[in-house]
Amino acid sequence: MTDSSRVPMLDIDEAKRRAAEVDIAENMAELAVFRIALHQPGVAAGLSKMLNELLWNGTLDARLRELIIMRIGWSTNSVYEWTQHWRVARMLEVPERDLLAVRDWRNAEHFGAAERAVLAATDETLEQGSISDTTWAECRSVFDDDAVLVELVTAIGNWHLFSALLKSLDVPLEEGIVPWPPEGETPTGKNG
Repeated sequence: MTDSSRVPMLDIDEAKRRAAEVDIAENMAELAVFRIALHQPGVAAGLSKMLNELLWNGTLDARLRELIIMRIGWSTNSVYEWTQHWRVARMLEVPERDLLAVRDWRNAEHFGAAERAVLAATDETLEQGSISDTTWAECRSVFDDDAVLVELVTAIGNWHLFSALLKSLDVPLEEGIVPWPPEGETPTGKNG
């Protein structure tokens, strides 16, 4: 793997050693983002703990979570985030149609109230730093559970943070991973 990141990736063995010291799963230490983040093990541990909570212990529907992540990846032009979560979402059997629709979700007629609410919340957070009262009311009407609402805001913030981290540190995709599936269109509308 060519390391074009701004902070060099640790070799796999060193990343695994540091990960073990702060209780990060070995498979996470193999990811490029953690091979860089583990230069600061405490921060890497915090990132890992949040990811684990949101991915494996969360109350927000996994499909909606992945739509949020894909929207953030698309809106922020985060190749790593879009590419990796395309794979995650497909493993969770989120239809390609839904993943592609996040690019222009307002015109995706097949999205219902839940998708529209979380994607509006995502866009407002990215654009304005918070969710408007109107969109919050839409989220509240879909999720009558305070835990889900807290997790919704946290998920948006977490993957926005990851987008900034991935882009600012210029984290490369893992070896053999092809960016921007399935047809090569990027957020800027250019192919390649």
